Amino acid sequence: MKQQVQEALNLVRPALQADGGDVELVDVSEDGVVSVKLTGACGSCPMSTMTLKMGIERTLKEKVPGVKEVVQV
Repeated sequence: MKQQVQEALNLVRPALQADGGDVELVDVSEDGVVSVKLTGACGSCPMSTMTLKMGIERTLKEKVPGVKEVVQV
């Protein structure tokens, strides 16, 4: 599943990079929790929670069966 998550993150990465940020995959747990780290402008953006939940989490849930939640570390 980790490879599928990485591929799905590559789909959202260009939008984040356009705003000066990026996302790093930290871990994928057995129970479907994906841990990511927002970097660059995304790391300190006040809208990062919205980006995480409405952008990254939504995309991962659509593309990768088994993803339950995305959390920032």
